[in-house]
Amino acid sequence: EVQLVESGGGLVQAGGSLRLSCAASGFTFDDYAIGWFRQAPEKERKEVSCIDFSDSRMYYADSVKGRFTISSDKAKNTAYLQMNSLKPEDTAVYYCVAGPRLYGGSWCLSRHLYWGQGTQITVSA
Repeated sequence: EVQLVESGGGLVQAGGSLRLSCAASGFTFDDYAIGWFRQAPEKERKEVSCIDFSDSRMYYADSVKGRFTISSDKAKNTAYLQMNSLKPEDTAVYYCVAGPRLYGGSWCLSRHLYWGQGTQITVSA
């Protein structure tokens, strides 16, 4: 059974940092790419970042470039999203997702097969 479990969410002041973890089971990072989405209240879920482990290709939304970093620990089958210089507009529920690789596009996943349960990030002004 494939599972993704996020952790690391919480409340932080503007300018602070958090690191989200996405622990995967039932597959390895050789099989799928990993992405992060976020959904703010009353807004659509949007892509934040992704990584294709086959070629280390990464994507970042313009809103997080230079502040967020995606990485992984293959030995732990865990992906991370390091979030620095957080802003109130980063407040959202963050989800990790796994799926087959997308070749030739800016995003890393061709389909979003498996989702984590989400973790809340709240950034206070």
